[in-house]
Amino acid sequence: MAETPSIAVCPACVAIPTDLIKSAGEARSNQSRRIELSLPTIHCAACISGVETGLGKLPEIEGARVNLTRKRVTLTVKDIPGIEAYLIDLLTSWGYPAKELDNAALDQEVVDKAGRDLLARLAVAGFAMMNVMLLSFSVWGGAEGATREMMHWISALIALPTVAFSGVPFFKNAWTALSVGRLNMDVPISLALILASGVSLLETIEGGEHAYFDAALSLTFFLLLGRYLDHRTRAVARSAAVELAALEVHRAERICADGSRETVPMDALREGDMIAVAAGSRVPVDGVVTEGRSELDPSMLTGETMPEAVEPGTPVIAGMLNLTGALVVRAEGLGEDTLLQQITRLVESAEASKNKYTSLAEKAATIYAPLVHILSAAAFLFWGFYSGDWRLAVNIAAAVLIITCPCALGLAVPAVLTAASGRLFRNGVLLKEGIALERLAEVDTVVFDKGGTLTTGRPQLMNGPSVSVGDMAVAVAVAHGSVHPMSRAIGEFGKTAGIAPAALEDIVEEPGMGTRAVLDGQEVRLGRAVWCGVENHNVEQSASWLRIGTREPIALLFEDTMRPEAAETITALLSDGVDIQILSGDVPKPVQDAAEKLGVNTWIAEATPADKVAVLKRLADEGHKVLMVGDGLNDAAALAGAYVSISLASAVDASRVSADLILVGDDLSQVSKSLRLSRIAKRRILENFTIAAVYNLIAVPIALLGFATPLMAALAMSGSSITVSLNAMRLGRKS
Repeated sequence: MAETPSIAVCPACVAIPTDLIKSAGEARSNQSRRIELSLPTIHCAACISGVETGLGKLPEIEGARVNLTRKRVTLTVKDIPGIEAYLIDLLTSWGYPAKELDNAALDQEVVDKAGRDLLARLAVAGFAMMNVMLLSFSVWGGAEGATREMMHWISALIALPTVAFSGVPFFKNAWTALSVGRLNMDVPISLALILASGVSLLETIEGGEHAYFDAALSLTFFLLLGRYLDHRTRAVARSAAVELAALEVHRAERICADGSRETVPMDALREGDMIAVAAGSRVPVDGVVTEGRSELDPSMLTGETMPEAVEPGTPVIAGMLNLTGALVVRAEGLGEDTLLQQITRLVESAEASKNKYTSLAEKAATIYAPLVHILSAAAFLFWGFYSGDWRLAVNIAAAVLIITCPCALGLAVPAVLTAASGRLFRNGVLLKEGIALERLAEVDTVVFDKGGTLTTGRPQLMNGPSVSVGDMAVAVAVAHGSVHPMSRAIGEFGKTAGIAPAALEDIVEEPGMGTRAVLDGQEVRLGRAVWCGVENHNVEQSASWLRIGTREPIALLFEDTMRPEAAETITALLSDGVDIQILSGDVPKPVQDAAEKLGVNTWIAEATPADKVAVLKRLADEGHKVLMVGDGLNDAAALAGAYVSISLASAVDASRVSADLILVGDDLSQVSKSLRLSRIAKRRILENFTIAAVYNLIAVPIALLGFATPLMAALAMSGSSITVSLNAMRLGRKS
């Protein structure tokens, strides 16, 4: 790469150098790729806004999202050689030191260096504060002359080095911002610490009556306490992604063609490689067992506590723990294509995502930071000229700086979102976007698919033995081209009955209708009655129809069982005032039976994907906020078009991609629990905004009028931040 050119400070004026673009080549520059960079110093809403706004103005950046919880930025960029190094230099020049991210070292985040550093500085500040408070008692008790001066000097010897050491996180971030002409929340904090310490030292040198070393230390202590609590709150959500990352296997034992074995890094594996998985080890890839029998522990991925028996032909997922016997697995999903990596990205996306409350907090913090300095300067000038006592003016200015620090406002939304994301993850729910949490709180109608959602999705073929072996061979072959639960049931019946699939060509699945193929020049269809040419029939149970050429279609009959938690879920939703509807592609009788069993009054049967979308649109036009819960390929369009949507982990890929939330453990009761949690989270966000607003409405006038000392200001500001953090942390507790 060419030497990095000088970089303008203003993000709006910056573009990738033309020599980088030219070196990429015209064809390649039109391609995009995803990169991640670590931003270890970001810590507030203003940091998010600064990075995303600046990067968003670069034409070579197609998308930028900051994850405050994991202190990183995810970028979609044009594929230009050397762009990572350039962006690192660019972000560093803006005051956000960046570095490359090593995904293989994610598990090292468990070693919380930042948390330990904050805790050490907090301990030093707390110890020094208590000692200076003890020395201050004598001054408050009326000590005068040499005794008072001695106490002040001893306090200075304790306080000044402590503030210099414990205040490093604030001073460092403030200097980084100021060096590039930017303001952040640590600038007024640092000024307040310097003013409180400087005025106190001046008073001590001149033998003054009052010194505020206790205030400087109290401010430092409570600021650090608030920041440490914020750090711990974010760790609740960060631990979710870290736990997933800890499941990743970084080296695997590959079986070579000659039967020998070699240990290789994950990036050396290729699809189709045979991987040996010893008992007690985690499965490194998504794949299929080819040799051996064992039991796997899927709890970290699916929430299921019972071990799963596996044998040749059983699919396995990266991250599962092999409990008993040795296995050989054929690799089919590697690296970012594994389900584990997809889930990890969903967690990160949820932590980094925004909603309207986040945007409001960021805008408020952006305006608030300069306003703090204006108020402090105004108070200083007013009291200086009004009273003629410039020492008093400095003290009041320091109190205003301290008391108006927008820490509570900056914590209001992120603290709640990270706590809610962590709580949902522990409950077996993945939140793909933060806005989904906000929308979920506004839901008044829930629409359920039936098959595979309210039912187990594992129907049994009931009349298979009465169908000829030849016809079943065709049905089994067509079913292999579909992921529909009825098709899987046909495949399982064929396997159990020892029926070999017929030789078919051009197998194509049509969502919501069925699967078609060609047999000896004849079209074969397996699916809905109308699609297979059945106009009138008296079959009232779930059925899939098989039509071979021009022959009369054959009905394949199925039975499915209700999920054990379905009734509990519906009851909980109804008790919360939510309207329930069932929207199914099944025939009327089983849909009606399910609705009556669950106490649902509104249901629609034989709904095509287009019908489902139309129903959701009608409900939306009527003013309803609809939550769609489904799992099938025919639900994908409805899931994408709903106000908010939930898919089960067992759903087809298209449905999981379309949904806003995913039930990892397929526990339907989490639908009602997540709805309640989202409503609580919304209340917590509004409560936090109220806390921050009321605090400022009361505290700012008091400080401006000169009724608050720096010590009182420090206690008030830290108290508001701690209150907001603790209020958010209540979400993390199990109900």
